[in-house]
Amino acid sequence: MFDAISSHVAELLTERGESVSVAESSTGGLISANLLAVPGASSYFLGGSVVYTLDSRRAFLELDREKVKILKPLTTEMVEEFAHAARRKLDATWGIAELGAAGPAGSPYGHCAGTSVIGISGPRTRSILVETNSDDRQANMQVFTQKALALFEETLLAD
Repeated sequence: MFDAISSHVAELLTERGESVSVAESSTGGLISANLLAVPGASSYFLGGSVVYTLDSRRAFLELDREKVKILKPLTTEMVEEFAHAARRKLDATWGIAELGAAGPAGSPYGHCAGTSVIGISGPRTRSILVETNSDDRQANMQVFTQKALALFEETLLAD
């Protein structure tokens, strides 16, 4: 768990009266778990979903299918759409989305294991590509989670 970042994010959200919802794939709920590990999470955490399959994406998110069809998989543009959908679904101030290939195999779209895109949607939108060059599934899940929390913290602190 990434206590320092999660605690700081929780403090910022609570002070501002803001909320967050999460849609994550290859992190398998670790982003949500880190945000929920802070006491008082019910004041800012509206919910999260693991959108690991097409069926789960359709069930938990209301994505613009026509727009998603024209976007390339595992791109910052794609993850931003997922972050927007996560935010809209629960009417949160912020949405976080993560899509990736933790390993040991790569994605069905030709991306190597250790590839993730992370997006933040809200008053400011940001996204990053993470490449670990590793096929260690558990280590990649931890790195992707840490990068997502760090990007969210940086976004909250940006003016």
